[in-house]
Amino acid sequence: MSQGQAANPGPAGLVALAIACFTFYAIHTGKVDSSCAPLLGIWLIGGFVVQIFVATMELKHGNILGGNIFLFFSAFFMLVNGLELLLKFYAAKSGWVLDARIDGWAWIALMIALVSWTPAYFKTPLSTILMVLSLDIAVIVVTLLNLNVIGHEWHIVSGNFIGLGGVFGLYTAWGMIINTVFERNIIPLGAPLIKPKPTTSVNM
Repeated sequence: MSQGQAANPGPAGLVALAIACFTFYAIHTGKVDSSCAPLLGIWLIGGFVVQIFVATMELKHGNILGGNIFLFFSAFFMLVNGLELLLKFYAAKSGWVLDARIDGWAWIALMIALVSWTPAYFKTPLSTILMVLSLDIAVIVVTLLNLNVIGHEWHIVSGNFIGLGGVFGLYTAWGMIINTVFERNIIPLGAPLIKPKPTTSVNM
C-alpha cells in the first residue's frame, strides 16, 4: 500500500528491539543457558541491520529523538552486543581471559544517555513511555551487573523489565501499523504525559 510518501519504519525497529528484549529476558531469567550465545549474537546482528536503517530514515524525517535512539541502539545494544557474544563464547572455549568489566564502563554512558533522554519521550504515546521506563530500569541494573556492583540475583530484575520493555515495544508497533493502515485509532496507545504542539510531529 503506497501513499506517495516515505513511511515510518519505526515499527520494524521496535520488532528488532523486542527480539533483543525477549531473548535477553530468556537469558536473565534462566529460561536458556549460556550455550545460546552464538545464536543470540547472530540475532542481534540482524537487529542491527534493521535498526541502522530505521535510524537513518528517522533522522532524514527530522526525528531527532527516535533517530538518535535507534542509532545508538543499533550500534551498541545490537551490533556490539552481538559481536561480543560471539567473541566471549569463542574466548571461553579457547581459554582466553577477558576483563569484561570494561563493558560496565561503556554501559554507564548508555545508561546516562537513555535515562537523561527519557523526559523527551513524555511527548510520545503512553505505550512508548512505558517501554522506555522499563528499559531504563533494565539498563541501570545491567550496568551495575557488568560493573560487578550487584550480584547475579539481580538478573531476575533486569530480565523481567527487559521483557516488559519488549512487550510494550511490540504493542506500540502493533498500534502504529494498524492505526496507520486503517487511518483511525483502533489500537489505543495512550495519551502522552505532555501534549505536543499541534505543529510538531513526534514519532518513536
